[in-house]
Amino acid sequence: MLPRFTILRSAVSATTRGRRAGERNGIEYWFLSDDEFTRRVDDGGFLEWVEYVGNRYGTLRSEIDRIRAEGGAPLLELETRGALEVKEQVPGAITIFVTAPVHELERRLRERATESSGVIGERIALARRQLEQADEFDYEIENDDRERAAERLAEIVQRELDGAATMSGG
Repeated sequence: MLPRFTILRSAVSATTRGRRAGERNGIEYWFLSDDEFTRRVDDGGFLEWVEYVGNRYGTLRSEIDRIRAEGGAPLLELETRGALEVKEQVPGAITIFVTAPVHELERRLRERATESSGVIGERIALARRQLEQADEFDYEIENDDRERAAERLAEIVQRELDGAATMSGG
């Protein structure tokens, strides 16, 4: 029987990437040293983790446990490999592939101005490869219009939460 979740809560990912100006530990990310990240991997502390553009990112099991203890449904923002790992490991996990036209992704990255041109090039090449995996996800949302994409996301989440409640008898 599936638990009934009433509140969708974002899990804060962990990363080895350096903190950017204005970012706070435990809010945008859990910022971990390479050694601490490795220790937690070795101790089974991650639900999933990946190396992405030279840094490691992952979902701490403690984040999932915290959200569930609060009666929430965990929402994870993951790279495709991590999302597919979670889908395989967690019964009932729902995956949503959020995409945008590649030229729009590149524009957004350049506008953000937080990475070098080389890193932007790597990220765009990776995005092109990830697009080939979209059909492995339960849903796909094109993020070409923020408001429309957010509405579609809300519809999917509501449908899935309603379905989980029905399955659990709630």
